[in-house]
Amino acid sequence: MAFLLDQLTSKAEVDATIRNTRDKVLVLRFGRANDTGCLQLDDILDKAREKVSRMADVYAVDVDKVPIYVHYFDVTLIPSTIFFFNAQHIKVDYGTPDHTKFVGAFKKTQDFIDLVEVILRGALHGKVMVASPIDRRDVPKYDLVYKNI
Repeated sequence: MAFLLDQLTSKAEVDATIRNTRDKVLVLRFGRANDTGCLQLDDILDKAREKVSRMADVYAVDVDKVPIYVHYFDVTLIPSTIFFFNAQHIKVDYGTPDHTKFVGAFKKTQDFIDLVEVILRGALHGKVMVASPIDRRDVPKYDLVYKNI
């Protein structure tokens, strides 16, 4: 289903998209086209894309093609969804240890739409971190494991 989303296949494309997306939330889904979790998330993102088209642009980024961002954002679990507004990385408190990205697929399309709306409202007020409107029970749980510390 990644073919449903616009693809960013190089560092230059990702950089340009982050720099040039103005007054909208930029949603980057990091993952692989053949991963079942990514396919599930892509379906949700595609269903919501028209509804959030005035608030957000949604892109898929293949983790194998843009490894520098995978390392930079510490994308160890896929799918991971990262949000930007006017080239600023927006962090979200999901009730998990990592506020930099949403790991896993959203349970409902409405969860994604609500999250984009909250991020946009917060970013328009100058916030770089917002509280997630998603019910904590619907946020995938995982543990952070630190290597070589």
